[in-house]
Amino acid sequence: MDDRAIADEVLATLLTGRQITPITARYPAFKIADAYRIARTICDLRAARGERPVGRKIGFTNRDAWPRFRADAPMWGYLYASTVRDLEADSATRLGGIAEPRIEPEIIFGLAKAPTLDMDEEGLARCLAWVGHGFEIVQSIYPDWNCLAADAVAGFGMHGSLWIGPRRTYAARSDEWTRELRTCEAELFCNGSSVDRGQAANVLGGPLKALRALVAVLAVDAHNPPLAAAEIVTTGSLTRAPPIAAGEIWTTRMSGIRLDGACLALTE
Repeated sequence: MDDRAIADEVLATLLTGRQITPITARYPAFKIADAYRIARTICDLRAARGERPVGRKIGFTNRDAWPRFRADAPMWGYLYASTVRDLEADSATRLGGIAEPRIEPEIIFGLAKAPTLDMDEEGLARCLAWVGHGFEIVQSIYPDWNCLAADAVAGFGMHGSLWIGPRRTYAARSDEWTRELRTCEAELFCNGSSVDRGQAANVLGGPLKALRALVAVLAVDAHNPPLAAAEIVTTGSLTRAPPIAAGEIWTTRMSGIRLDGACLALTE
């Protein structure tokens, strides 16, 4: 198993829509620790060609999905300046080059300072500069989303792009945000028809709990750095992640939290 060869193979799929055989199918000994080592190599290669890492996405935040991927913890992937966009009322994105795309409505944080492993929810809340709501478009470079957790980590953490709505200052109403993040709900619509409903508890019990889980995963990672001030963290899908196609308009309606719903149009 050649780390650089695997990293090059994965990176060669980026924005091509091309898919590859899962790494675990070819190398049964390929584990999560190997995958995070590959993820760091891919990040370094992307940075070397001008892509700037700006944060992390958290995946597998719904424990119901763990058996399918043989996961026993959430996973994460890097976000880049090239994959993160502000979400406007008329935002649209092309799906060309994204393999088997799906959409996830998420709560997103901006960090004012680095969180540490010993922090509870209140401590983590004091690390937040802002909170927002938006969409992550996720993808699978493996056919039919048929892969294991280690494959998902190595495959860009399944990340395609992140669309962030208005960023609300956390400190301005910290206690209220923290309370709302425990119980808020989201309804997801496609072309005006309701597709699914979800709640904060779906994200490892709440977005702040998901953030804490990420801090814990990074604390035992020998290859990737811990979270730092100014990073963006998107905390996982509040609903199921339905497949998406060009010509659709996806929207959300948030309740129980002072965040606007999101809207994103999909094009070829």
